[in-house]
Amino acid sequence: MNQDRSLIVIGLLALLALAVANSTFIIDQRQRAILFQLSAVKSYEFEPGLHFKLPFIQSVKKFDGRTLTLDNQTENFLTVEKKNLEVDFYVKWRIADALQYYRSTGGQELVAADRLSSIVNRGLRDQFGSRTIQQAVDSQRDQMMQELEKGVVEKVKELGVEIVDVRIKSINLPQNVSNAVYDRMRAERARIASDFRARGAEEAEKIRAEADREAQVTVANAYRDAEKLRGEGDAKAAEIYARAYGADVEFYRFYRSLSAYRDSFGVGDVMVLEPKGEFFRTFKDGK
Repeated sequence: MNQDRSLIVIGLLALLALAVANSTFIIDQRQRAILFQLSAVKSYEFEPGLHFKLPFIQSVKKFDGRTLTLDNQTENFLTVEKKNLEVDFYVKWRIADALQYYRSTGGQELVAADRLSSIVNRGLRDQFGSRTIQQAVDSQRDQMMQELEKGVVEKVKELGVEIVDVRIKSINLPQNVSNAVYDRMRAERARIASDFRARGAEEAEKIRAEADREAQVTVANAYRDAEKLRGEGDAKAAEIYARAYGADVEFYRFYRSLSAYRDSFGVGDVMVLEPKGEFFRTFKDGK
């Protein structure tokens, strides 16, 4: 009898401990929670800390309240020129309304991520579809992301979540299109290089011709100036000779004769001349 009573007491104590344990729950600052009472929502606004509930009647469902990342797989989008682009993007999101989140997704993070991906995907498709490749890649990329965020903010409210950030990681052309684009770019660069080389050769010929012309003009001018100076020098020399000859005719004749002898006679030279000629006049004239 005592043994049966002890078992009953132990059972009651275990039941009491279970009831006490089931009557409290803790909400972490990184969590959002909903309190259910017999499958009906009782409350969903909880501050972090210790909370109480009715054991076995009420239950708590917790969700991750941190900022989550949806890293989407590469998607293909068409631009306004009907060009296909491979776009890789990600979305930062978090739960804004726990009750709406539960009603829309059943509290399943995968379901929420899938629906969120569809909404952002449609928004990106609209943005790329209204722009050219150049605008989407460069000039209007920031504007496109701002318009995308504005467009999806209202749509994701029905999921009970909010968009923290949307970013495009990369935009690439399909491989076959990339090869064609690169080939076209290479051909264009080769054409530009050839054009530059042709212009350079033409300019070089112009510079070379101009340099040759300037060289000829410079040489001609120098020759002209040299001839002019030579003529002036000859005239000056003739003038000096004339003045010298007029000052002392006999001395000038004697000096010229000595110069002629010096230029005519050399070591070992033999000259056969008539001694009575004018050339030997100075030798014969004692004066």
